[in-house]
Amino acid sequence: MSAGGKGTASPIRGLYAVLDPSVVLAGCKPEGTLDAALDAALGGGCRLVQYRDKAAPARLLLARARRFAGACREAGAAFVVNDRLDVALLAGADGCHLGQDDLPIPAARRISPPGFLLGASTHGAQEARRAEAEGADYVACGAVFPTGTKGDAVAPRGTALVSEVAGAVSVPVVAIAGITRANVSRVLRAGADAFAVISDLFAGNDVRERTREFLSLWETGTRAR
Repeated sequence: MSAGGKGTASPIRGLYAVLDPSVVLAGCKPEGTLDAALDAALGGGCRLVQYRDKAAPARLLLARARRFAGACREAGAAFVVNDRLDVALLAGADGCHLGQDDLPIPAARRISPPGFLLGASTHGAQEARRAEAEGADYVACGAVFPTGTKGDAVAPRGTALVSEVAGAVSVPVVAIAGITRANVSRVLRAGADAFAVISDLFAGNDVRERTREFLSLWETGTRAR
């Protein structure tokens, strides 16, 4: 699966659901809560999922990623693993999202199969252009709004950051940090092709309904461009 450009053929579009155990399992919920949350998002129509886990040991990361990859495959959704290229490849994921301190895109590309998605976290136009030049299939830009799910998040720059990055690259742009149903229309107007959501999607029991709301807002925002 390849991201291509900003056209509709790219899987990097619309709701980019970020499944994070620190949010989904808050309060020491059972492990199966993760799978139920993913199933609810997929059932609501989500077709792009990232597994983000900053705490689990490698063995658990891989076990979870394999389960999630299988569920996404059955639903026809793209599945991406955050940070860990080794886990993404072993789990049969469609791609890996890499931060500024992770493997460089060119190195990751050398050991990835054809069509494997590689995304890069960026904080401005300069980093975004470099990531695209190095072969990233898409770039994520943040922080857009304040967020509590990333302890080392940079200071939020608002939708001006989205506009800056969207105008600098030709690959899809994902807006990251603090995105909710209340502000997603703003990032879409600023030029985002996709928007990553953690808390406002998964911090609750109505994941399926929230997924549908986000997708409806995306469709409305896309038509308004």
